[in-house]
Amino acid sequence: MMIMKKMSYVVLCAGLLLGASGAQAQLRVEITGIGSNQIPVAIANFANESVAPQSLSGIIKADLARSGVFKIIDGAEMSETAPVSYDQWKSRGADALAAGSVQAMADGRLDVRYKLYDTVKSAQLSSMNNAAAPQFNRLLAHKIADDIYEKLTGTKGAFATRIAYVTQSGREYRLEVADADGEGIQVALRSNEPIISPSWSPDGTKVAYVSFEKKKPIVYVQNLVTRQRTIVSNEKGSNSAPSWSPDGTRLAVALSRDGHTQVYTVNADGSGLRRVSNSSGIDTEPQFSADGQSIYFTSDRSGGPQIYRMSTSGGDAKRVTFGGSYNISPRISSDGKTLAYISRRDGNFQLYALDLASGQELRLSDTANDESPSFSPNGKYIMYATESGRRKSLAVVSVDGRVKQRLTTQAGNIKEPTWGPFMK
Repeated sequence: MMIMKKMSYVVLCAGLLLGASGAQAQLRVEITGIGSNQIPVAIANFANESVAPQSLSGIIKADLARSGVFKIIDGAEMSETAPVSYDQWKSRGADALAAGSVQAMADGRLDVRYKLYDTVKSAQLSSMNNAAAPQFNRLLAHKIADDIYEKLTGTKGAFATRIAYVTQSGREYRLEVADADGEGIQVALRSNEPIISPSWSPDGTKVAYVSFEKKKPIVYVQNLVTRQRTIVSNEKGSNSAPSWSPDGTRLAVALSRDGHTQVYTVNADGSGLRRVSNSSGIDTEPQFSADGQSIYFTSDRSGGPQIYRMSTSGGDAKRVTFGGSYNISPRISSDGKTLAYISRRDGNFQLYALDLASGQELRLSDTANDESPSFSPNGKYIMYATESGRRKSLAVVSVDGRVKQRLTTQAGNIKEPTWGPFMK
């Protein structure tokens, strides 16, 4: 079956690349741990891929290896049109084979083609044909890796998504956007004052964040293509912790305008401010549920910080976390089944995941100063900020805790990660 995908994501990236400041040093990715049952897949070197700025097959291999799900078997150069010897690849231990080619077109674009084969069933599983300018070479490779991931696991791949985070270097703070593998970094905002709590819009075109550039915390929404910024909340006191509703029309925020911090909702253009929580304690860090009908938030109403859930219209709140006496920073998976959060136990702040149906809790990190968890859009991984050797870095862990990655940079501390959505 031929897959012909529109490159709307390329259009977004083009706007971001043209509008952003110069790129920074790339993030370094270190991988530890593998999945419990790796799928052996052969990735052939794409025919004529030397015409591309970077090796597509190399990017695909790196993506799949980073997931921890696949055992990569190298293959010699092979076009997608070449005959496939299924027995030969099976004898090498490959359950699947990906092959492709790259052609330079007269208009300067690259025509990238690929096919995926099931060597066990001796059948073709998928194919793709896309053409784009050379600067989108990495994106095409990520999309192919996504297709392989989905066809072989049944779960949508997230390699072609993007992440946002804050880098602090000296007195400068930068809100940066990068590919999910840490490449292609672009600067969305520079400031001499702190930037915190970035949050992607569901369509991936905007990021909400808190900036202290006016000497107080104010919530902004920034369009990543046009770079236009909108002040969403500049109330008296603290304006913090923005998060988007699933339909992208509203944000939940934590405001101290009436004294102590409570949860509010506000339209994405800054209109329609409405108070949702009403307690005598501190209610903060709101996050919409996957269906948009509820809000998870952190509250100390029971004495210590715990995570609660209430309707978006307000009313009674139900406590969600009971393990440990200090649980903060709730994040919900896209299917609404798993809650990630930071829990303090034995003096360590570590990442946990809670199965909301069974109530089973799983510690996912072995570090001591974790913060700011964020799910990948397919719900299979969680990115978070941590600390090692007095330097802040980003880490990624699979929801079963088996696969771990560390993203580091030589230029300052990186923190406050948020994983962007699938692009349509």
